[in-house]
Amino acid sequence: MSDSDNFDFSVVQTGDVMVSAYPEQLDCDDSRRELWAYCLRIENNSNQRIRLLRRNFCITDSFGQNHYDLSEGFDGEIPDLEPGECFEFEDTAVIDGRAAVLYGSCVAAKDDGTVFNIDIPLMQLSTANPLPSKFLIN
Repeated sequence: MSDSDNFDFSVVQTGDVMVSAYPEQLDCDDSRRELWAYCLRIENNSNQRIRLLRRNFCITDSFGQNHYDLSEGFDGEIPDLEPGECFEFEDTAVIDGRAAVLYGSCVAAKDDGTVFNIDIPLMQLSTANPLPSKFLIN
């Protein structure tokens, strides 16, 4: 991805895990479909190893349609993060209309077997003004 000055960069912390995220518009066509990339950086600031098991992401477009990504791992990888380590992930999404929001969580497990959710920051996939609040409520 290119110049970070063009990104709507956001961060959220769940316990000792910090997630940074930003979207980038890649392409737009005349049919009002847009291609977006998004990047996540997951930082394990805890004192034990965590394993990122799956993602539970949702994109809600400007028409109110929900599109879910309930994938195991990240592109076939189940990352293990030792204390202090980071994992970066990039993916793309095609949205209908000129705006959408991406939100959700990752399911992770600690070495002691505890399973927990890690929130990802809400990302606005829009080149226009901020979305009306009706698109932020599921």
